Amino acid sequence: MSDRTPHVPKPGVKIHEVVKYPEPVLAKVAEPVTVFDAELEKLVEEMFESMYLAEGIGLAAPQIAISKQITTIDVSYKERPEDKLVLINPVILEMEGKQTEEEGCLSLPDIREKVQRASWVKVRAQNVKGEYFEIEGTELLARALQHEIDHLHGILFIDKLSRLKRDLVLRRIKKLIKHGEW
Repeated sequence: MSDRTPHVPKPGVKIHEVVKYPEPVLAKVAEPVTVFDAELEKLVEEMFESMYLAEGIGLAAPQIAISKQITTIDVSYKERPEDKLVLINPVILEMEGKQTEEEGCLSLPDIREKVQRASWVKVRAQNVKGEYFEIEGTELLARALQHEIDHLHGILFIDKLSRLKRDLVLRRIKKLIKHGEW
């Protein structure tokens, strides 16, 4: 398991359950956010709390069954509050290089596979106030940005695997579902 201290959610903040593959919302392109209000800010806070409770470093709204283009990322996992990112309606502008590392996903618990991604990305997004900004990321941050933005387009990391590896993973998931362990 994890050597992290278990997260204690803030009192009064709703915790959302992370949906698992093959939940249909995970395969859909999420809707753009058009209203930037207190309700959105509340949802973002709930997403961070839900992400930390699930011991994740990234969470996309479709993973909590909300088909909106919102993602929260904290590659430091609470170590550096300034690293907390909220990306609304994100778009990858540029990508360079290659990195191949093992990835996991809160919607695919206990599944980990090596995935090739760009080693550097530049992303444009909006914050909770609707203001545009750009961010660049390398290594783990680049991977997290790509992984979470993929979620907003209905793409899971297993979709990036070879057909053979993906089929093996899907068979494993079907077996877990059949035995009531998923």
